[in-house]
Amino acid sequence: VMSILLHGDAAFAGQGVVYETFHLSDLPSYTTNGTIHVVVNNQIGFTTDPRMARSSPYPTDVARVVNAPIFHVNADDPEAVMYVCSVAAEWRNTFNKDVVVDLVCYRRRGHNEMDEPMFTQPLMYKQIHKQVPVLKKYADKLIADGTVTLQEFEEEIAKYDRICEEAYTRSKDNKILHIKHWLDSPWPGFFNVDGEPKSMSCPPTGISEELLTHIGNVASSVPVEDFKIHSGLSRILKARSEMTKNRLVDWALAEYMAFGSVLKEGIHVRLSGQDVERGTF
Repeated sequence: VMSILLHGDAAFAGQGVVYETFHLSDLPSYTTNGTIHVVVNNQIGFTTDPRMARSSPYPTDVARVVNAPIFHVNADDPEAVMYVCSVAAEWRNTFNKDVVVDLVCYRRRGHNEMDEPMFTQPLMYKQIHKQVPVLKKYADKLIADGTVTLQEFEEEIAKYDRICEEAYTRSKDNKILHIKHWLDSPWPGFFNVDGEPKSMSCPPTGISEELLTHIGNVASSVPVEDFKIHSGLSRILKARSEMTKNRLVDWALAEYMAFGSVLKEGIHVRLSGQDVERGTF
């Protein structure tokens, strides 16, 4: 058995649990006799510049706390990645100590469907759009070397696509999702009025619809006149304005209304965390 942990670059540097588990790694009764840490380093975490996210040059510097060897490898070179991974496995097998593989790569699209990296990282993403994808780069190299033929490559791709398509088709046969399979059973009596301790009851916190509409309109406007805004952002703001008009709310607007109503009462709101400045959620 070999333990492998997969990390993102920002999480590796930023989440306390990484540092804490490194310090568990050699403790009697806790050790796994060495873990291989693979860091998928897209150089941007979720949306934050590395210079805004940590104080050291590499996200993997935290592994120095246990003197783990750290291999930085260009993820656009699959053979180099394979080589480094086998060295890491050998190290772990020989010395029973942690080892880190830092896959230096990039993320071609956003963190999720809602995330457009050109909003916050236009220069980086202009470079990324020019990059030849790793699959094409490696396929071209293998074909040029005569290791595989173009036909073999295309057959392999078609085979993989077929596996995905068939799995997608099969997924449509599942008509029912049993949510209860995913949930712990709640404590009996916890969610009814009788079972609620007095300290858990909340005073009413509602506000008028007029105030909610006002906050929704402010949240969907641009505060500076003649400011050229990214077309993707203006679409989001327009949709938010429409929602307010139609008396609809999604998570992001609900959050704006919560913060806005507290601010209207003169209460200072301080947010912290990677995703705050761009208002991702």
